[in-house]
Amino acid sequence: MAVPKSKITRSKRNMRRAHDALKNDAYVEDKTTGELHRPHHIDLKTGMYRGRQVMKVKERF
Repeated sequence: MAVPKSKITRSKRNMRRAHDALKNDAYVEDKTTGELHRPHHIDLKTGMYRGRQVMKVKERF
């Protein structure tokens, strides 16, 4: 069984936990439509990616 040789200090413990915090998702505004979408992802409302039409979008009624 693994047993630590010495106590982990509060400083070392908190340094390890520094990367555990949750972060908000990043969003960018589309230049043409103004819609928000994730960076480096397709804009699902328009089907555009980097100024090109890459997917057909169904019309909603």
